[in-house]
Amino acid sequence: MQTVEELSNLLNLERLDANLFRGNNYQTPWGIVFGGQVLAQSLNAARRTVPEDRCVHSMHAYFILPGDLSQPIIYDVDRIRDGGSFTTRRVIAIQKGRPIFNMAASFQLDQEGLDHQITMPNVPPPEALLTDIELSETWKNEAPEAYKRYQTPRPIEFRPVEQFHPLDNTSQPPFRHVWMRASGSMLDLKALHCEALAYASDYNLLGTSVLPHRDVVNDTELQFASVDHAMWFHRNFRMDEWLLYALDSPSASGTRGFNRGSIFTKEGKLVASVVQEGLIRKRRKK
Repeated sequence: MQTVEELSNLLNLERLDANLFRGNNYQTPWGIVFGGQVLAQSLNAARRTVPEDRCVHSMHAYFILPGDLSQPIIYDVDRIRDGGSFTTRRVIAIQKGRPIFNMAASFQLDQEGLDHQITMPNVPPPEALLTDIELSETWKNEAPEAYKRYQTPRPIEFRPVEQFHPLDNTSQPPFRHVWMRASGSMLDLKALHCEALAYASDYNLLGTSVLPHRDVVNDTELQFASVDHAMWFHRNFRMDEWLLYALDSPSASGTRGFNRGSIFTKEGKLVASVVQEGLIRKRRKK
């Protein structure tokens, strides 16, 4: 998957019945369904059962089983509540008759209220930085397997502020900053931009938990898997314009890494917040 059009098609589910939808899979190079895809597709399924005057403001999800790339995913939407201002939906993603993921989302009418936000970190602008694909060229001979993964074409462009090397064994504070945007123009549909941001939000989170431990373990020795993922949408934005993903990991314990993300426009407007806990443990030796 290389283009925004392909991403839009991936996220636009086939409706099977009033509350049933079917989605295809992005064929990931790592062999299982990408968590961001399921997040975005489940949001698409929920949104299509909600009145058009309401937009998502939060979603809370659990990853239950790894997704099988060879099987389509069925999304079953439960219309829990339609209130005066808020609409609540629950979505279960199913493969081979078993739930692999569940999610609850809340949608709200556009309403005025109190307004404040934290300040965006002071980091170099995206124009001054290389993409992660360009950065990987500098270590392709030292880490060819990691290089292949980074060279996979994506519909989202990432420009990390802090440079990354997969074989670097220097421990670092659990903070990172990544600029991101869709690789092409997107339709002027707010829901589509929210779904695309949900897709992109699953990148870069778990690796933040490992930064303080790189002196004792290498990324290639670790097994990563998202466990849960929550997201709040605060203000309007466009996914085809630059967004700063400011990430930190307050804690890692019990084979789990806890990560947070704040997403800002280039002008400093806070548009979304993300929290995720994921599995991080050494791979078992065969």
